[in-house]
Amino acid sequence: MNEPIRTQWQIRCAFNGFCKQALKREAMNAHRDTKQRQLREVNFSDLSPQKENTLYVCDEYFADDETEQSFVVGGKEITAKLLAKALHSLPEEKRGTVG
Repeated sequence: MNEPIRTQWQIRCAFNGFCKQALKREAMNAHRDTKQRQLREVNFSDLSPQKENTLYVCDEYFADDETEQSFVVGGKEITAKLLAKALHSLPEEKRGTVG
């Protein structure tokens, strides 16, 4: 009668040991990954202004083009001035202001 209880105890001990070993290995992997990431990462405050300026790009579509750009929707030519006028004619709550 003692044998089934002993077998259950052995199974519990083996599973407990397996769980502890798995958690220990996962902690070691997480620590290793964190250390490797820290070696590759650089703080923004450590960057020179020249390198900092290479991190972004400002798109300036048609900045040097002096002709007014337009597009056609539903057979109507839409220009920047016409679009701005339409947006300003909307009530305040429908403009979708940002902020």
